[in-house]
Amino acid sequence: MRFSRSDNGSGFFELLATQASHLVRGAELLARIHGADKERRVALRDELHRVEHDCDEVTHQVSSKLNQTFVTPFDRDDISFLTNRLDDCMDYMDEAGDLIVLYKVDDLPRGVVEQLNVIQRCCDLTAEAMPRLKTLGGLKDYWVEINRLENEGDQAYRRTLSELFESGLDALEVIKLKDIIETLEKAIDSFESLANGVETIAIKES
Repeated sequence: MRFSRSDNGSGFFELLATQASHLVRGAELLARIHGADKERRVALRDELHRVEHDCDEVTHQVSSKLNQTFVTPFDRDDISFLTNRLDDCMDYMDEAGDLIVLYKVDDLPRGVVEQLNVIQRCCDLTAEAMPRLKTLGGLKDYWVEINRLENEGDQAYRRTLSELFESGLDALEVIKLKDIIETLEKAIDSFESLANGVETIAIKES
């Protein structure tokens, strides 16, 4: 037995929407880290850490609520999947921001800007989609667009790596930049995994 999606199970949807709102803030900070000087980057990175912590707290709240709730609006595993994928998206954004600061990179490849733009768009779409889980209405456009964006991110990732390896930069600098580029790619992949999960849940629950 599960709650109908319109009754007391709504607390789960509110928590997931809150998590998604943290992603939007995280993406904004990550973009600002990219464009800031080295001193300013540290403060922005610390703020990004705080947003990541807030996202973690919501993940814990969802887990606690699952343990305390007898009936849930979706299967427990599906709710757990959603909150964990949202957390993964945030974790990779936080990691990328941390690497930019720790590696003290001066100039990031132009393809990084493309990756950051994809991440920001994924965050915005995810934040718009999470409240719609309550009714499962109007979600198809969300997962279709996320998959399109993931393809766009893949192209930027491959192109940026190719340009990096042909750049003539010092080997250590190449390794640093490669770590950042790959972490951003993992963030984008996490958004696709989340969107694919939403599609599966929508089909299952319809």
